[in-house]
Amino acid sequence: MDYDKVVAFHGHSCPGLTVGYRAAKAAAERFAAERAQDEELVAIVESDGCGIDAVQAFLGCTIGKGNLIYKDMGKQVYTIASRNTGKALRIAFRPDIMKLTPEQKELRDAVYAGDATPEQETEFRRLQEQRIERLMAMDENELFSIKWVELKLPTQARIFNTVQCAYCGENVMEPRARIKGGQIACMDCAETYTRGW
Repeated sequence: MDYDKVVAFHGHSCPGLTVGYRAAKAAAERFAAERAQDEELVAIVESDGCGIDAVQAFLGCTIGKGNLIYKDMGKQVYTIASRNTGKALRIAFRPDIMKLTPEQKELRDAVYAGDATPEQETEFRRLQEQRIERLMAMDENELFSIKWVELKLPTQARIFNTVQCAYCGENVMEPRARIKGGQIACMDCAETYTRGW
């Protein structure tokens, strides 16, 4: 998959998306894998940043299919596993790659806060484009620490029965339902009922 398709999925080009794209591409090459149609590939991601959209678009790993697992660790780390081979690859963005100068941080902060002048916004876009170009050109071994790891693959996604909450009337997946006051309750209503709200 080319970068333009990943950008179209995400909505814009940015350095975070580029890092995720390069990680997904590195994994696909090592597994000689096509985009997952079902759960052939599993991705464990350790942040909720832009790069995750590249993993979804490029590798076909999604929350809905059950083959994208999010661990809130705040790291640009992607562990990709193949159900066909049982192998797993950990791809970690190397520290100190393209750190911003204090002036660049100040510029970024102004743009993100909505306080930037038009000139600052133009300069920030130019800086972002330079960073993206550099990320795309870098050797993947300079960009990432890539290693094979042992990983117990999660079970494949299961489909559960649906039940109706007696309190709010909404449907809920049966294993997430609770019993409160002798009736089926969704987790929100079970918590509210317990607290007496």
